[in-house]
Amino acid sequence: MNGLGLRWPAVWRRLGASVIPDISDLLQRWAEPHRRYHTTAHLAHCLATYDRNPLRDARVELALWFHDAVYDPRASDNEDRSAELARSAAGVAGLTPEITDVIIGCIMATRHRGPPANAAEALTLDVDLAILGETRGRFDRYDAAIRAEYAWVPEATYRRERGRILASFAQREDLFTTPWFRRRYLARSRTNLQRAVRRLEAAHG
Repeated sequence: MNGLGLRWPAVWRRLGASVIPDISDLLQRWAEPHRRYHTTAHLAHCLATYDRNPLRDARVELALWFHDAVYDPRASDNEDRSAELARSAAGVAGLTPEITDVIIGCIMATRHRGPPANAAEALTLDVDLAILGETRGRFDRYDAAIRAEYAWVPEATYRRERGRILASFAQREDLFTTPWFRRRYLARSRTNLQRAVRRLEAAHG
């Protein structure tokens, strides 16, 4: 059993599960062939990033497992459907409604449409966005993989919309909200994002 497989029952037990849900369907979803960035490697990166940070919350860890379980770049309800999968698994496991609601909130927060509602959502968002503050090479590979996932979008449209999204992230004062992530990732995130925006604008122009 690989590292991901070993983590799976452990996080459920920490949350008080009476039954460990099957992992096979979830891993198959993360390994779907249309994915280029939102893959099992992204899941592993999120969990490794979570491990490095000093905060611990098993609800966040489980939310990370599910946050991109459904990923269709043409759809607008990926988080809703991912949350449904998490809620179903939580029901099988016998988690309390209070724990389940926090997990669902963390997954829905990864739509990145507003500030986190609580500490669990804040940590989830910081982990999800940590790729923006990775090394230049790793960020560029991420950026290229996102383009590959949206290969069906015309080049000019992609550059315009992607540039708008990245510029909005670069301008956010609250891009990371927990102290460890702000110290470790904020400055380099802005550098990476601004460079990516310039690249898109140059090609678009």
